[in-house]
Amino acid sequence: MVMSNWNQPQPNLGQVNEATLMALSQQGNPGFTHNAILEQAAAQQQMQRMAAERNIEVPKVNFYPSRHANPVKARKQDIKQAYRLLKPTKRSIVDPRRWGWGNYRYNKDTAVCCVDGCNVMELIQHDNLYARISDDETGQTLWDLYWKNPVTGEPEAFIAREGVTSGRNMRATYCPEHLHLYHLLVKWEAEQDREDEMRPSRFRDKVRKGVSIVSIPVSAAVSTSPSHPMLKKYEPFFAEIMADSRQTKGIYVHFITNPDTGVNDITTITFDNRMFEKELLEMAQPTQAFQDVLNQQAQVMQPLPVVPEISTEVQQ
Repeated sequence: MVMSNWNQPQPNLGQVNEATLMALSQQGNPGFTHNAILEQAAAQQQMQRMAAERNIEVPKVNFYPSRHANPVKARKQDIKQAYRLLKPTKRSIVDPRRWGWGNYRYNKDTAVCCVDGCNVMELIQHDNLYARISDDETGQTLWDLYWKNPVTGEPEAFIAREGVTSGRNMRATYCPEHLHLYHLLVKWEAEQDREDEMRPSRFRDKVRKGVSIVSIPVSAAVSTSPSHPMLKKYEPFFAEIMADSRQTKGIYVHFITNPDTGVNDITTITFDNRMFEKELLEMAQPTQAFQDVLNQQAQVMQPLPVVPEISTEVQQ
């Protein structure tokens, strides 16, 4: 059981029916969609089923979505609750092991959840729940998103951090249920950051720090409705901006669509001078990995030494 915002006990998501899950998705945080709630509820159910089958101690993740009438405040409450539930478990302040072995109770093995101490390796061997829990928008599983090396594609344990999304890396991970909550937290914070970036105060701060901002009302998608003749002359400029924004992080194009018509109303183009300078420094000082590639190419292109032929004729 979990406690709601009014200190009333609430059941876990895995214990309620589909009608209740649908009702929860229609209120509170708009980022916690019905499909995301179903995935979280399924994760709780599967973890409890696994615990019963394998006789593994698996604590429940007591997350219950906020039902605040203001969607922005509801999302902030969900973010705060997720941080509280995802923080690594610390030892008691009177535990002498806290001073000899570290503050955290589960911080010795990347196959152990840093929150509840669940042995995720045993879970993976019995039934890989990471591969059965997916993102509600892209369909990618937690296994593909977090348990694979992005370069080689080989399986690699997800490493938790002391501050959940910041701080030092730990020697522990998250169980499937906690990892799905972490995935939702990252998405909610990204939505919050996008809204915060559109505040006038953020624009003023960027201008003070050397960031140039240009706002151009250009349609983001091809529409059957006629466009203003004034925008025709900006089409080549906009095409170049879109092409360059895919090659550098110093150019950011943000589209604001009309929620009623679905047509783009405002397009904001941001030139980040700090990012331009950073990319120039990186180009002037290549990384060690890039230098190794250059050295390998130089060795391949270097001609082989000429070996003198040895005569096999017998001298008289």
